Amino acid sequence: MLDGVSLDQLRAFLAAVDEGSFSAAGRRLSRTQSAISEAIGSLETHLGVSLFDRSGRYPRLTSEGAVLVADARQVLSGVDGLKARAKGMAAGLEAELAIAVDVFFPIEALAGAATQFREQFPRTPLRLYVEALGASVEPVIDGRASFGIAGPLPMLPGGLVAERLTHVRL
Repeated sequence: MLDGVSLDQLRAFLAAVDEGSFSAAGRRLSRTQSAISEAIGSLETHLGVSLFDRSGRYPRLTSEGAVLVADARQVLSGVDGLKARAKGMAAGLEAELAIAVDVFFPIEALAGAATQFREQFPRTPLRLYVEALGASVEPVIDGRASFGIAGPLPMLPGGLVAERLTHVRL
C-alpha cells in the first residue's frame, strides 16, 4: 500500500475511466460494480478528493480526477516495470548492461546494436563507457562493465578473454 492507497484501488479507478462506468470496469476486472464503487470511494477518501461526479447516469471525471489519471497510470506502469524487471532478473537477465567501447569502434555499428538491444530488452538499461587508447578494458577489470570492445591490445590483462568482432579500417 502507498499510505493507504492500494494498487487495486488505482486499477479500479483507471478501469472506470477507460470503460466509462463502474459496472463496465467491474466486468473488465472480473469484479462486481459495488466492489469497484467501494474501491474508488476508498481511494477518494485516502486522497481527499472526489474523482468522479456521480450525479448522472454514468460517473464523470471531476477536474481533480482528470488530473490524477496520468499519475495513477504512471504508478501502475512503474509497478508493472518493477515486476517485469524482477521477473527478467529471476530468469537470468542482467539488471543493467554496461559496455566499455574503444572510441575508434564504428559508431554506426554501435548504434545499430544498441537499437536492437533496446527492442529486445526494453526494460534493461544500457550504459556505455567510451574510452580511448586501450582504456576500454579498465571498466571491465574493475567491474563497471560486463564486457568491452577494444582495438588490438599489446597484452591482454589476466582473467580476460578476447574474441575478434570485426576489422576496422582507419
